[in-house]
Amino acid sequence: MYIAPVVAKQEEANILKAKVFVAVVLLLAVVGVSTMAYVLIKDQEESDFENRFTGHASEIVSVARQKADQLFKAFEAYSIAISSQAAENHETHNTSWPYHFIRDFSVKTQSLAELTGFPAMTSNLDMLSLQQTAELFAITRATGRPAIGFSQILLDDLTLVPGSQIIQPIYDTTDRTVNDREIVATAVARLTFLDYFKNLLTEKEKGILVVLRSACPRLDDFSVNATKDLPDANVLTYKIDGPDAFLLGETDMHDPKYDALEVTEVFIDLDIDPALVPGFTCAPTLTLHVYPSEEFEDSFHSSKPIIYTMVVALIFVFTSIVFLLYDFLVGRRQRKVMDRIIQQDIVVSNVFPSAIRERLYQHQHQGHHDDKKRADQDDTIGGFDNTFDSGLPTSDSAPLADLFPSVTVVFADIAGFTAWSSAREPQQVFVLLESIYSAFDRIAYRHSVFKVETVGDCYVAAVGLPEPIDNHAVVACKFARDCLKKMHEMTRKMEVSLGPDTTELDMRIGIHSGQVTAGVLRGERCRFQLFGDTMNTAARMESGGERSRIQISPVTADLLAIAGFSKWVVPRSHKIFVKGKGEMQTYWMKRGTSSSGKHAPKASEMRSDMSTVDETAIDDSDMTEGAGSDLDLDIDSVDGMTKMERLVEWNVEVLASLLQQIVASRGDIGNQSTLERKLSSVENSVVCQKGSTVLEEFTPIIPLKRFGVEELKSRRRPSSIDIGDEVKSQLRNFISSIAGMYRENAFHNFEHASHVTASVKKLLARIVNTAEGNGLGRSSDRPDTTLDLVDLAGHSYGITSDPLTQFAVVFSAVIHDVDHPGVPNIQLVKENTRSAQIYKKSIAEQISMELSWDMLMGH
Repeated sequence: MYIAPVVAKQEEANILKAKVFVAVVLLLAVVGVSTMAYVLIKDQEESDFENRFTGHASEIVSVARQKADQLFKAFEAYSIAISSQAAENHETHNTSWPYHFIRDFSVKTQSLAELTGFPAMTSNLDMLSLQQTAELFAITRATGRPAIGFSQILLDDLTLVPGSQIIQPIYDTTDRTVNDREIVATAVARLTFLDYFKNLLTEKEKGILVVLRSACPRLDDFSVNATKDLPDANVLTYKIDGPDAFLLGETDMHDPKYDALEVTEVFIDLDIDPALVPGFTCAPTLTLHVYPSEEFEDSFHSSKPIIYTMVVALIFVFTSIVFLLYDFLVGRRQRKVMDRIIQQDIVVSNVFPSAIRERLYQHQHQGHHDDKKRADQDDTIGGFDNTFDSGLPTSDSAPLADLFPSVTVVFADIAGFTAWSSAREPQQVFVLLESIYSAFDRIAYRHSVFKVETVGDCYVAAVGLPEPIDNHAVVACKFARDCLKKMHEMTRKMEVSLGPDTTELDMRIGIHSGQVTAGVLRGERCRFQLFGDTMNTAARMESGGERSRIQISPVTADLLAIAGFSKWVVPRSHKIFVKGKGEMQTYWMKRGTSSSGKHAPKASEMRSDMSTVDETAIDDSDMTEGAGSDLDLDIDSVDGMTKMERLVEWNVEVLASLLQQIVASRGDIGNQSTLERKLSSVENSVVCQKGSTVLEEFTPIIPLKRFGVEELKSRRRPSSIDIGDEVKSQLRNFISSIAGMYRENAFHNFEHASHVTASVKKLLARIVNTAEGNGLGRSSDRPDTTLDLVDLAGHSYGITSDPLTQFAVVFSAVIHDVDHPGVPNIQLVKENTRSAQIYKKSIAEQISMELSWDMLMGH
């Protein structure tokens, strides 16, 4: 039994582990690199978001602070201008507050409103009736500085909006060095901060929140709760969308998750000493808190991380696919190489014993190594004389040869094979040889016998090598006995598929014991061979033997006697002449020898590696397995059949296969009822004229349909056609009736008709074979071209184009001697028999045709 090399299996397992490791590494690399790419790009977007927000927030705070500074500077300039005008009036007109006339007061007020964006501006008015104004005035009076606070602004349309109120003191003098300057008037302005946050960003920049927070709570002058603090009334939230800005609400509306990005700056600080502020008020200070919104952050989020991650992943996936494709191609190549190596190893195992095979591999490896060293040396000195012959051991290495002193050699030849094979097709010859030799291989494996070779129809085996065994003669005789028995069984079974005379085949076996020289004869097609006188004597034992007998030499007979099996043999009645030895008394092995007695040892270690069959019980049904027979026959059903029954069954199978070809050539023949109508029409059309003979109805030319290549290509496989059990049963009944009508005359019996049928079948196959897959139509001198199958059909007289004609030819061979009297036709004419009076000539043949046709047509 052949066993795949363990090293190869281990290497395959290691390669598989390496592939799994590489696949896992690639998978981890894809996941890792893709994740890293995603994280890096996402971090870059977050970084861009934070940097852009920080820049915008700083710009917003800077611009707003600058506008606030401009506001109070302009307000202070306005106050100084009024104080200066009042001082001038006092000097020229001796007027005092509040009776000063300020020239262009409305123009100055309007200019300040336009410059600062004030929606409302009053001056020198009694605003102290309003609580917030009174508080801011108290702060201004106490600190001498302007005051600011949140308030509700009443617009022209009488709607209230959150805003701020500013009070700027107006002194009686412009001299700041005067410590006791008196506030004689106030300028009051109400404004919103929307203008402070407009036109700061581009159209694309949206979603920045500005929280304006006051240190003092807001008091609402226009509400019923004007005397109470409003909770959370010191905060305003604005949203900047590009160049526009709008108020979101009067509470802090930023998202707490952006607290870490907060940008804070004092918006308005009037530099007021808190110690000077009255206790019921607070120092007015405004601060800006800038935050991003989710909308602003989303503007920096894109599909780039996903896209780049997918690109990176696809690159790795593509690389992995390329790697896997490369690995697949390399693996396929390696598998082909390994399959070829295993096939070669199987061939080598079939040719060489295991011990010799290992030594051969070692010699070959050493030969390659030595050859490489010599090649390197020759390259150095410029020599090119070293060659290595076909991977075999070099001629200067020691031959692989051994002397085996105790060996029994068995020669088994098929008697009658030459004549039998000459009447068979090549496929049938190989069906027989493969079936028989496969069965012998199984028997050899079971008995630990080494198969040496098969030469033609001769099977050569040996016992006692490559591993010695004590009772080698006993084992060899058992092997020969089992082979002879198996030969009888198989020829009887295969007669149904291989035709008549198959059971006439038999074995002629010769056995001799002695020493042999065995080894590997190097060169082209080297193999393990046996040499010596033992081989020649064993061959003489076979050639000088008889059919169905086992002839053994005196040496082997003595070994059987020593082993206690002398009752197995009987001396031959006379001596035989053996070339090179003269006369020799030989022995026959008794027929029906039992295997009882001493048994051969269980020498499993010496089982020949040439056999690849499984170590299981030999099943007779397996003897023809894989033989390539075209006939579908249950071999087990042949047991118990007589020779006549086997011949009938063989003829049935031959004609049934031709019927399958007929059905396949007709294509779609319709349903069962249509087929029956066609057959009835054909049967009714075949009417013999009364009083006419077969020869009178003879037609010299039969028109056949023209052969078509396309039709052949579209034709169904005949083996796939099921002609049905009923058809086969009718065919079997007909052939059985025909066989019963044959007389037991020499050369005119049913067995002879079966021989003729086999010859006709072989002749038809050799005329031309158009079966699919056989390579027909290839020109021998131009193998790249296809011959015209129509011409081939014409050369065969159209026989191959019409399976029905083939059936008719084979049918004629089956019935050609039905009821033949066994005497020549001329004798029948001389005797003037009634048949001779009717048929005149070819009397016996016309009788056969008449009887067979009437039986076929059911007359």
